[in-house]
Amino acid sequence: MPSTFVVVTDADVRAAKLFDISLDIDAHVSSMQQSGERAIAGTTSGAIGPGETVTWRARHFGIWFTMT
Repeated sequence: MPSTFVVVTDADVRAAKLFDISLDIDAHVSSMQQSGERAIAGTTSGAIGPGETVTWRARHFGIWFTMT
């Protein structure tokens, strides 16, 4: 049987600012410091833009992943 869920994020900033932060590779790396996640190829810092890619090296559930 299919199910759905909704995630609601309350923030004290405008949606446009949140969207800008979602494109910021440095902000993501900073937020994931405890897992050692890092950008290793493509656009590796600053804001990612249309047509650009980033490759991540990250450990999730104790397993290392490389994700583009």
